[in-house]
Amino acid sequence: MLLNDFDYKLPEELIAQKPIEPRNFSRLMVLDPIEKKILHEHFYDLKKFLNVGDTLIFNDTRVIPARLIGQKKTGAKVEIFLLKRIDSTTWETLARPGKKLLEGAEVFFSDELSCEIIGRTNFGGRIVKFKFSGIFEEILDKLGETPLPPYIHEKLDDAERYQTVYNRERGSAAAPTAGLHFTTEQMQDLKNFGVNLGFVTLHVGLGTFRPVQVENIENHEMHEEFFSIPEETANLIHETKLRGGRVIAVGTTSVRTLESAAENKNSVKVGSDSTKIFIYPGYEFKIVDALITNFHLPKSTLIMLVSAFAGRDFILSAYREAVENRYRFFSFGDAMFITKKI
Repeated sequence: MLLNDFDYKLPEELIAQKPIEPRNFSRLMVLDPIEKKILHEHFYDLKKFLNVGDTLIFNDTRVIPARLIGQKKTGAKVEIFLLKRIDSTTWETLARPGKKLLEGAEVFFSDELSCEIIGRTNFGGRIVKFKFSGIFEEILDKLGETPLPPYIHEKLDDAERYQTVYNRERGSAAAPTAGLHFTTEQMQDLKNFGVNLGFVTLHVGLGTFRPVQVENIENHEMHEEFFSIPEETANLIHETKLRGGRVIAVGTTSVRTLESAAENKNSVKVGSDSTKIFIYPGYEFKIVDALITNFHLPKSTLIMLVSAFAGRDFILSAYREAVENRYRFFSFGDAMFITKKI
């Protein structure tokens, strides 16, 4: 399949710059790929489309202040963007300006923190080794900036608004944005209704938001991302499947975690691993029965994933309808609830 097969026209004014308040007052497009039906609702209506015994799987990662601004000994400004932790002092990063950051170069952020470029990655980034006095996480909280996607041009009044209400595990370079719609009260209401809530962790890195730069999408290679599934969640998924309930992934990162760990159509492996899974049309889903997601960038791996789930033509027609109905797009935009195409 070709990259242009996943393109669509989006007026720039539909790219959401600020989150909706309250969180669950965003709009919700409900897609039925089998009947080819589209409904227009609000996120607080989600319960209408869930059944007692369904299980929602959330990605509980927390976005770290991954953008560090420093300078070389020459005084030249440098940006280091943390992607993936290798060990206690070493990270895979994106660096700007990368061409001038050769192996051995040092970058200084404060009296407490500096780093040395010790290698290159196969995606054009840099491997850096940090030197610091104190606790790295505390220094990072003080010096780092929470990164917003480049299509968001306005500053966020409250940095926590780019975190889910259920975040627990530090490590992401970007938010699992489908989860931004949930409030604590809505999650409790769903639980009281009889919907199960389970949690996995996938630290969002370059694999999720790296642009596709090849014409034939099958030649695109994903970047490795860490994920973890606790025993409690694996048991919940198995029990849900055996009872005939649906496993509903909250966000594409939850989809990629579950499908990466699938042992069969009823169970997933417990534990931690890394995934480079790339889901595009033709993929056969093993675990996920329905999906809550945002509207994704043209030509992105994420629109390819939802196209695999519901059919490319149906997804692109839904996106056209979303544009016509002035839905809000991308990270702070509106949501979709999609059942699986059979």
